[in-house]
Amino acid sequence: MASINILENLEQILYLLRAPNTLSEPKKRWLSAFVSIYYSRASLPKKNNAKIPPCPSFVSLDLNPDNSWNTDQSSLNKIDQTSLTKLVKEKNIEKLQIIGGVDGVASILETNVECGIHGNVEDIAHRLEAFGSNTYKRPPTKSFFHFVVEAFKDLTILILLGCAVLSLVFGIKENGIKEGWYDGGSIFVAIFLVIVVSTISNFRQNRQFDKLSKVSNNIQIEVVRAGRRQRISIFEIVVGDVIFLKIGDQVPADGLFLDGHSLQVDESSMTGESDHVEVNCSHPFLFSGTKVVDGYAQMLVTSVGMNTTWGEMMSSISRDINEQTPLQVRLNKLTSSIGKVGLAVAFLVLVVLLVRYFTGNTEDGNGNKEFNGSSTKVNDILNAVVGIVAAAVTIVVVAIPEGLPLAVTLTLAYSMKRMMADQAMVRKLSACETMGSATTICTDKTGTLTMNKMKVTKFWLGKESFVPATYSSIAPYFLKLLQEGVSLNTTGSVYKPASGSEIEFSGSPTEQAILSWVVLELSMEMEQLMQSCKILYVEAFNSQKKRSGVLIRRNADNTIHVHWKGAAEMILKMCSSYYDASGIMKDLDDGEKMKFEQIIQGMAASSLRCIAFAHKQVSEEDQEHDSKQKKMEEEGLTLLGLVGIKDPCRPGVKKAVEDCQNAGVNIKMITGDNVFTAKAIATECGILRFDQDMSGAVVEGVEFRNYTLEERMERVDKICVMARSSPFDKLLMVECLKQKGHVVAVTGDGTNDAPALKEADVGLSMGIQGTEVAKESSDIVILDDNFASVVTVLRWGRCVYNNIQKFIQFQLTVNVAALVINFVAAVSAGKVPLTAVQLLWVNLIMDTLGALALATEKPIEELMTKPPVGRIEPLITNIMWRNLLAQALYQIIVLLTLQFKGESIFGVTEKVNDTLIFNTFVICQVFNEFNARKLEKKNVFKGIHRNKLFLGIIAITIVLQVVMVEFLKKFADTERLNWGQWGVCIGIGIVSWPIGCIVKWIPVPHKPLLSYLRMK
Repeated sequence: MASINILENLEQILYLLRAPNTLSEPKKRWLSAFVSIYYSRASLPKKNNAKIPPCPSFVSLDLNPDNSWNTDQSSLNKIDQTSLTKLVKEKNIEKLQIIGGVDGVASILETNVECGIHGNVEDIAHRLEAFGSNTYKRPPTKSFFHFVVEAFKDLTILILLGCAVLSLVFGIKENGIKEGWYDGGSIFVAIFLVIVVSTISNFRQNRQFDKLSKVSNNIQIEVVRAGRRQRISIFEIVVGDVIFLKIGDQVPADGLFLDGHSLQVDESSMTGESDHVEVNCSHPFLFSGTKVVDGYAQMLVTSVGMNTTWGEMMSSISRDINEQTPLQVRLNKLTSSIGKVGLAVAFLVLVVLLVRYFTGNTEDGNGNKEFNGSSTKVNDILNAVVGIVAAAVTIVVVAIPEGLPLAVTLTLAYSMKRMMADQAMVRKLSACETMGSATTICTDKTGTLTMNKMKVTKFWLGKESFVPATYSSIAPYFLKLLQEGVSLNTTGSVYKPASGSEIEFSGSPTEQAILSWVVLELSMEMEQLMQSCKILYVEAFNSQKKRSGVLIRRNADNTIHVHWKGAAEMILKMCSSYYDASGIMKDLDDGEKMKFEQIIQGMAASSLRCIAFAHKQVSEEDQEHDSKQKKMEEEGLTLLGLVGIKDPCRPGVKKAVEDCQNAGVNIKMITGDNVFTAKAIATECGILRFDQDMSGAVVEGVEFRNYTLEERMERVDKICVMARSSPFDKLLMVECLKQKGHVVAVTGDGTNDAPALKEADVGLSMGIQGTEVAKESSDIVILDDNFASVVTVLRWGRCVYNNIQKFIQFQLTVNVAALVINFVAAVSAGKVPLTAVQLLWVNLIMDTLGALALATEKPIEELMTKPPVGRIEPLITNIMWRNLLAQALYQIIVLLTLQFKGESIFGVTEKVNDTLIFNTFVICQVFNEFNARKLEKKNVFKGIHRNKLFLGIIAITIVLQVVMVEFLKKFADTERLNWGQWGVCIGIGIVSWPIGCIVKWIPVPHKPLLSYLRMK
């Protein structure tokens, strides 16, 4: 009869197996026999109706070759991936039932639903060949040529190119190709260097973002292979894998629900619908890219990579690396303002030079008038006009500090790379600089301030504390109840290797601690307990209720029991009786409850996390009623016992907290633990001090929640610890702090932390314990979950901001000096002392090399002794204005003196004098680069020996300047200088050091300089 049914359904089964419909009758019979084997295996009655337990414990397995685990390459190749993908994508439950349901698909994919795939090298290779890898094609990365084209789109570059072409044409026409190409060719070379440097820096930044993107997408996921639960990269998942999903996970591939409880999935990333979808045996379809919002499950992978809808979608999306950080936006405004001033000056210079030329007030090198009315050749006029336009355009080029965006790019890229080495992965560029302004950090306790290596150190049965030596005296009946409560109410698992090596425990650190205690200390056999009961209903742990429960039916006597586990004071409220040390049940009245509360407080004061276990036998009628209501018994429970779990503070965390406090940053600890545990840990970490006024410093989440808005705003600054908090309380605190003007950084690891992470100015998620939802909501991922790494991020954030300020001061000194000198000289003398090529050269070495030297300074300890910058601090401070105006004024005075009196002072020709002006200008910038290293400190050389890059760039700049002056006379329009003249240039440059030191004695007002101008 079964064969007839299978033949009737053959066409539907062929849907999954790549076989043509037009088969001869004998071949069709052979194929139906092949399918019958799969179908009969899938439809065999199971020994019992129990579902596969959610987190099985495994004992040693006989891995001798047999049919269930012999991956046959030919049978895998017969499966049509397209049909399998379509089955899940279309959520076709009917076709799924025809091929034997999820178990049928597992059989076809050669997967053991309890032990997973074999997972050896050959098996993985076969599956990769048959179904592909769990990677998707990315859009091609932008080529080097793309960035070359982008660089050419700059308007000033295009104008200069036009000037260079005209200069080249008229120069060759006037002086022949041998001599006439110098001016135009020089501008071409200078433009070429500017474009090459700009292109290389942008191209390298793009490549770095690609690398970061690969790292951030490399999610770790739990699978079971050969009966062993293990963590692997999302990219290593293959079709047929059995994956464990929990709250906060991103579903890594398309697949089918095997087993689990209360699984709800957010499919908004795929469908746009915000409602959560319940996934179970009747609706088993799971899609890559969706998020688990509740419950836990095991899934069977059916499609990976480009065969999933998510893969198709992601292959067409490229990461946007053109995001503008707040600092870049402010710098663009600054650049725009300076550019407008530069344009105005350039236009005035252009008008003055053109008027002087056409009125006959300019002379050539021989003292003859350049313009003699109608007798002047058209070529000469055009040549002169092109030269004047080129000079004016070059002033614009120098005036616009395009080095500022480059400096931001360099310092952000450099700091991102170094932060990666310091265990912090930046997901959003803006977070680097914002973190430098942080005034408050709200941190979790577990895993961030503590090591997240938990161990059960206390066990209370009734009102007596037991130690391992006395465990043997515990009543067997009670011991069975406790073991039952632990083994069935857990998301962890136990793996016993066949080799007899150490037992492996998986799950959260709390689950691992409890499981290892019960298995190793109380001799629990998890596998036997799992098989002796059937799970009826599960309430998964969540951070609001702080408990989890399981409803079970014992196979031996068919009785129904409920087990609860969770925060000790929460579970205690649900109990009306307790077991004493002899295993006898006693009433739990208010007096007894108070004694248990004191026990809990005592453990909490010793920095222990307190977990309680409770139990109740449920009647059949109550169970049926609760099943309809989708809930379990929560009252009249019997307290089984209390355990205290020690999670020691991380080494170095006290120093890190102290560093933050010295830097003017407030640390607030927000935890789900009770008040006493929270206070003990906060004191140990240095967040609370013994001499501190404790009134209002420690609150519970519910208390903070119930304050009025005015009370919250009034008290939020004083709060140091918030205990028994929910994610909503954390969000509420972040909102209050932001309203009070704080720049807030928040650490979080759970799915429910996502709103607070998004609301914060900087969201910091945990790389080890953090869920994928938390990571996606954050700006920076702390890879080692350590608070000390959060402090490192703060230090780097301040360093980024400080480096940008250093470069702005340096850059604006160059811009102000160059603009004033050229403008005054053009108006008074009718010519600019710095030619187009020379100004482009200054632009190149000061913008690019200067940015590289100052933007890559490492963080110094001084940064952590200053108060935070905050939100409204101006980018150019009064201290910077004082420093840059002093240096610019000195350079203007010296260079204008050389312009008008240099020939007579030094007894040199006009050409040598112009070279002296150019060389002095560059040397002054080299010495001023040292001044820019420290904005406030008088000793600008401190720590310079550690910055090899800075010293290297200074050396390169000097060498290039010597080459420019001494060997590229025609290119740079310079004359060679003798030793004495070089000494004069260096002497003038070195004076900028004492000037820089002296002006730092001048006090500056706290009120920003520009605010006075606005008032007027």
